[in-house]
Amino acid sequence: MKRKHKNYSKPKRPFDKARIEEEAIIKKDFGLKNKKEIWKAEAKLKSIRERAKKLIKEDLEEQKTFFEKLKKIGLKVKSIAEVLSLDKRDVLNRRLQTVVFKKGLTPTIKTARQMITHKKGLIDGKVVNVPGYIVPIDLEDKITLKVSKKKIGGNPNE
Repeated sequence: MKRKHKNYSKPKRPFDKARIEEEAIIKKDFGLKNKKEIWKAEAKLKSIRERAKKLIKEDLEEQKTFFEKLKKIGLKVKSIAEVLSLDKRDVLNRRLQTVVFKKGLTPTIKTARQMITHKKGLIDGKVVNVPGYIVPIDLEDKITLKVSKKKIGGNPNE
């Protein structure tokens, strides 16, 4: 079995004050656990950009299929220039945690993360417990939360 390698890379300058402050704001806005999640989004965006750069020389048909794939995950782009101008916030907005919060299923973004990690988040009836799951557009309206069936009142010994 082949070893799975990291899907992110640490910043080259670990103590860059401007980057640290920007990451702290993003971490708070998106309710992330740690900055590693930001780096994963950056790595995903980097791979998308590299693919777009290779497609500059290719024919329009291949470019269109690439744009369709990006539209399915919710990144609205129509040209390679738009792909290259994408920001890590665009990728972070497509995470399950953010989508659950923006749909209004939870009061706070931290609550959204907790509900997902505790296996309360359902996509099309299937449990997804990964807050960083990139939600495709067609599944966005099929996101629900499990309803707990607690007994109210009554004898606790029953």
